[in-house]
Amino acid sequence: MLRKIGVLGTAVVALGLTACGGTNSPTGKVATSDQHGTLIDNPPLRVASVNATDFAAQLNATASGPQLLQLAGTPACGVDFYYFKYWTTGTDNSAQLASGALMVPTGSAAPCTGPRPIVLYAHGSATDAAYNIAAISDTANSANGESALVAAVFAAQGYIVVAPNYLGYDISTLGYHPYLVGNQNANVMRDALEAARSALLTTFTPNTSDNGKLFVTGYSEGGYVAMATVKAMQAAGDAVTASAPASGPYALEAQLDAIFFGQVNIDSTVLAPLLTTGYQKAYGNVYTQTSDLYSSTYASGIDTLLPSTTPIATLISSGKLPETALFDISTPKSATGNATLDAGADQLLALPASPPYTASQAALFDTGFGSPYLISDTYRVGYVDDAVANPDQAEMTLIAGGTLSAANVAPAATSMVGLRKDLELNDMRSSPWFPMEPMLMCGGDQDPTVFFQNTQIMAALWSPYVAGGLVSVLDLNAAPQAGNPFAPLQVGLQQTEAQLVAANGAQAVASFHTTEAPFCMVAARGFFAQVP
Repeated sequence: MLRKIGVLGTAVVALGLTACGGTNSPTGKVATSDQHGTLIDNPPLRVASVNATDFAAQLNATASGPQLLQLAGTPACGVDFYYFKYWTTGTDNSAQLASGALMVPTGSAAPCTGPRPIVLYAHGSATDAAYNIAAISDTANSANGESALVAAVFAAQGYIVVAPNYLGYDISTLGYHPYLVGNQNANVMRDALEAARSALLTTFTPNTSDNGKLFVTGYSEGGYVAMATVKAMQAAGDAVTASAPASGPYALEAQLDAIFFGQVNIDSTVLAPLLTTGYQKAYGNVYTQTSDLYSSTYASGIDTLLPSTTPIATLISSGKLPETALFDISTPKSATGNATLDAGADQLLALPASPPYTASQAALFDTGFGSPYLISDTYRVGYVDDAVANPDQAEMTLIAGGTLSAANVAPAATSMVGLRKDLELNDMRSSPWFPMEPMLMCGGDQDPTVFFQNTQIMAALWSPYVAGGLVSVLDLNAAPQAGNPFAPLQVGLQQTEAQLVAANGAQAVASFHTTEAPFCMVAARGFFAQVP
């Protein structure tokens, strides 16, 4: 049985920095406006402070800290951590309360003071409603490891970091998370940036200021949100210096089509409720009742299940979710009455005779089938019927073993299934655009959670910009090439993954999405450092 891993899993370290509460003023101001982008408490609350030497020592004292230090480098700066609250908007444009982290480099070294660039960071998928990326002093908070990782890679090397918590987490009262709703999460990022820039003016380090450079990055869900943010900021005329989305499900429709065709990704039984609840709340077209989509075993209450303060392991053991079985182990059949459509759907519903993936990947996909299972047979068949009748060009090209090009990567022109309509609406291929400033897309073709085809599809769509050097693609699992500045990261990741397999067997592949995260973050930092 596969171990259920964290959806992001970047908890490389559990770090409890010394708390340092208080503000920069004995009488802080509280905003009276709920206009989006408004900082609520000014000055913001400083929750922790650490100098460079102590930060390195505390990382070294954790189990995985030495490995992180080797990868990210010895801290050049100390870091002050601030918790800030601000106003943003929900999918219905209602005023919503949100929070985030502001990490400010400190110290007298040249990279740590004066005008500094900002990294706007989008966090990965999370199931814990208490997720708070500012909780660097709280080892019990599930965001603690990601916070430490971001601080070590960026803030401790001289970047000001702005990292919002999405709606549905920490102090948010929304009651759900608008998972992979592109524009809404981009608005959260932009509003957090505006509020954090206000907060920066009243921190304990007034000599550290915004130098005008803005870099946008994130991993997993955060990779998708980072790309959506760049798209939204460009549309609004806001300046972005460069971006580095990593391992995100950019080609959403193609990713979900692949899953419904049987390429079931790791953590699918957790990601599915987050996605369908988010889209149902945003668009109201995924189902009339949860039993339209979910099997009778799990339908009751699933629309209020995640995010939750109840651990995923408890939700699984109490029968609220299956551990890995997204679909029925018994293959259902299409029955539209259209012989051609039924034959095409049945071929996709069944295990392919010559799959376009490796045997080890097939073994992982197989764990997504069982009994009891999450998604009803009726819904799965209806989804696949729609995918045959209204194909995603990129996914059908890949299924057939073809080569992606700018001419064959479009999402479906139309769809009769609400979920697919929502996926297409939020797919980064929709409303054609391209990045106007340098972008690095990082990932790995052994990722079992967010398939690397997402990066490949976007690279094919933007092939002229890849060829021209505006868009760069880094496959951490590709063979390192001499002269490639990212070759050491490729070597490092591949050695780490080989060690995991040697120690834990083939099932270690299930954790590869987790394993890539710090390597992509360090790649992003290196990429940003080269942008004028």
